[in-house]
Amino acid sequence: MRLNIVMLLAVLSLSSCASKDDSRKEGLDIQGTWQLFSATTIENGKSETTDYSGDLKMIKIINGTHFAFLKNSINPKDTSSFDAGGGSFVLDKDDYTEHLDYYKNKDWEGKTFKFKLSINKDTLIQKGIEKVEKAGVDRVIIEKYIKVK
Repeated sequence: MRLNIVMLLAVLSLSSCASKDDSRKEGLDIQGTWQLFSATTIENGKSETTDYSGDLKMIKIINGTHFAFLKNSINPKDTSSFDAGGGSFVLDKDDYTEHLDYYKNKDWEGKTFKFKLSINKDTLIQKGIEKVEKAGVDRVIIEKYIKVK
């Protein structure tokens, strides 16, 4: 009986020492590199989908507390499509909140964006609202990513 109590205390002690990333809070495992394959924007009742499987490429890199995204064209003649940004995030179950700390358009910096996430196998779907008054942006976005292996 005493051995069982000692073993139980040992297991409880070890499990309490397990490293837990505060930003995940029992959420989805989103850490890694994700490649965007389609993005839909819905603005003023009009829906537009961009295909990212051709010349235009975008990745999002997520670690335990921060995210960064990079968008570029693989076409060497297209020098206007580069975009990048990043910041911190909090994930609570499927509620994902990004705080954009860095972006080329200063109207977007310091903004917070709330999304719902879902993962099905190697596909991450991010849905939410982008609203930036100074930039005249108020739209729903739906982004679909594939996990980069």
